[in-house]
Amino acid sequence: MSATTQVSFFADAVLFDMDGTLTDSIAAVEAAWGKVALDIGQDPAYVIAATHGKRAVDNLAQFKPHIKAHEMDSEVQAFEESILFFADAYSKHGPGSQEVSPISSGATTPSLASLTSGNSGNSSVSSSRSHSVSSSRPAFLRQVTNHLVRITSGDATTEEGEILEVVADWREELKQKHIFEAWQIEAAAVDRSVRILPGVKKLMDSIPEGRYAVATSGAKTYAYGCMTRVGITPPKVTITADDKRLKAGKPAPDPFLLAAKELGFAARDCVVFEDSPSGIRAGVASGAVVVAVCTSHERSKIEGCGADFIVDTMEQVRVVVEGERLKFVITEKL
Repeated sequence: MSATTQVSFFADAVLFDMDGTLTDSIAAVEAAWGKVALDIGQDPAYVIAATHGKRAVDNLAQFKPHIKAHEMDSEVQAFEESILFFADAYSKHGPGSQEVSPISSGATTPSLASLTSGNSGNSSVSSSRSHSVSSSRPAFLRQVTNHLVRITSGDATTEEGEILEVVADWREELKQKHIFEAWQIEAAAVDRSVRILPGVKKLMDSIPEGRYAVATSGAKTYAYGCMTRVGITPPKVTITADDKRLKAGKPAPDPFLLAAKELGFAARDCVVFEDSPSGIRAGVASGAVVVAVCTSHERSKIEGCGADFIVDTMEQVRVVVEGERLKFVITEKL
């Protein structure tokens, strides 16, 4: 058994990161970024490593620069819905599920529909292509039949080219449909459910309401979706990546500074809990005491990021209310 020591200090409030700190949805997040990587012809391992701990809007701007400014909000929402789809697919449509498969029912998944367009970046096109072939085939046959009627009546002038264009469009729609279904099948084959991390519930329950906030690099759809799936009620102060008051995301300190301000405390009087190098640096830059948890990265990857304390899980942290302040007791391994 390894030796331990306890360190204690006081603070006024707590600022939690979410994913990798409170919840574990890393498998679903990596699956979603992996799909984006394949869509744009990049190495999934490279894209996944480059996106961790950063806002989806910043990552999409980097890897999909063709997305126009007015399209970005809907693209971020579609991407984050795809994370939740990957997180739920196994339990809803995978082995042992009692629900009807989205494939066998012929239904589509809106969250993934906008991601099936590959390099085109055209959400409206990809959404239309996600409709079942059973609905598009009659339209295709009608077009060809009507054109053949025009040919026989002498009304058509470029009949062969027009028919080939119709056939090409239909083949592309069929291809996209098959790609879409393949991703549904893959998503349902692996359990990527969101889970609450060890020690989180007990720690959060020990902190009075109004004395803690969440500041995450996830937008609202993803952040609220993850927390509610594991039984965490999103606190009143939940700063998400799509908050228009933010000038920058992590590793800038803005999310933590805003969260502290909304709670009514100075960031320097708060404790930040983080798991990623980007988030740890943001916490350090805010002036808060930073506790890093080794839940998503090896200790060696976060030791040089400036955290005041490093723990394996939240089980090594205890909070006790003493008067108007919060006393933190951290059990460190020697």
